[in-house]
Amino acid sequence: MIPLSVLDLSPIVQGGSPGQSLRDSRNLARAAERLGFARYWMAEHHNMTGIASAATAVALAYVGEGTSTIRLGAGGVMLPNHAPLIIAEQFGTLEALYPGRIDLGVGRAPGTDQITFTINNVTPTVSITSPADGGNEDEGVSVNFTGTASDPVDGDISASLSWTSDLDGAI
Repeated sequence: MIPLSVLDLSPIVQGGSPGQSLRDSRNLARAAERLGFARYWMAEHHNMTGIASAATAVALAYVGEGTSTIRLGAGGVMLPNHAPLIIAEQFGTLEALYPGRIDLGVGRAPGTDQITFTINNVTPTVSITSPADGGNEDEGVSVNFTGTASDPVDGDISASLSWTSDLDGAI
């Protein structure tokens, strides 16, 4: 029999949340494992509101905890978007947690949008506030990132990214 694999983007359905999408992805991997699929891969995409698989190694750790035999992997970690050492450490840690089950596909294409490119190529200013730091108790933790990069064609490009969790840890 030809081994079959699943490639998952962890799509966020209309009205859904990233957390629910990741739970759905784990359920998909469990179903694939029960059906005898050989491998479950997650695709990595950044700065896309409809995709929950941007932090592929973290998502695969969650999926791995819910499965026992299916191979797990990332289908296309683009190294221009990451420090290679970090990727090696993340996937080495996954291999330590799930021995013999981790695969890693890497590439060197930029494969990203202009905002993500800019964020990856700036010296950022980052501020973090939490209720313990005087932030609003009802708002959870906030992380704000801003920076500017010079582009040879477009000149200076500014990027800004904000993330706030509620008190339940949801994004």
